[in-house]
Amino acid sequence: MKIDILAFGAHPDDVELSCSGTILKNISLGKKVGIIDLTQGELGTRGTAALRLKEAAAAAKILGVSFRENLKMADGFFQNDKKHLLAVIKKIRQYKPDIVLANALEDRHPDHGRAAKLIADACFFAGLVKIKTAAPTLKGSKQHKHSLGRRAWQEAWRPKAVYHYIQYRKLIPDFTVDISSFMEKKMESIKTFRSQFYDPGSKEPTTLISSSGFLKHLYSRAEEHGKIINAQYAEGFTVAEEYRGDILI
Repeated sequence: MKIDILAFGAHPDDVELSCSGTILKNISLGKKVGIIDLTQGELGTRGTAALRLKEAAAAAKILGVSFRENLKMADGFFQNDKKHLLAVIKKIRQYKPDIVLANALEDRHPDHGRAAKLIADACFFAGLVKIKTAAPTLKGSKQHKHSLGRRAWQEAWRPKAVYHYIQYRKLIPDFTVDISSFMEKKMESIKTFRSQFYDPGSKEPTTLISSSGFLKHLYSRAEEHGKIINAQYAEGFTVAEEYRGDILI
């Protein structure tokens, strides 16, 4: 499957919180979008990994993405090393996105910055033909039977752009995307993660994002970014490399 945009998140709900409005907008324009979560968020104070996976699936249905996958890397302990780079490279080559959305380069949670660098590096290395990765096959398929005798290699592929969505820290965006028409749907997708956000009936420990004011904060942040482009609500992105203004999201 060739897609237009591939959004990565270190944890389930990273994408919803930070760039789901942009995803909804692009899907409404006919673009194909997929989501890949690096971890199951198993170190989260509230909820469980199994519950987070169910919540992520529900959010994906609301967003209307073409697919959502989880690489099941170790929450808090994944590294930017050969093993983890190859896992991300395989997905980039499998789906051939033109644009990759990744975690913030700098943020409160250590996983976010580390994921941002891992994903950006993988996007570069995915374009090097001398890095060999085996093509995925479905068991029982003709391709699988054929590959038993001769290994099928993935084609090299480098996305045209990598954009880092802004998360908790208040960063100055390099560009913003008007999501005014999609803000309520974005919030609907976020609220599927019931274990993580405000629930007056929950008996689990209170965290920063489960406080009653956090969801209101998301509206305030979107309004801040919207003011930059004279829109009601917007999402902000930063770019590590030179911004390609002709590659729009």
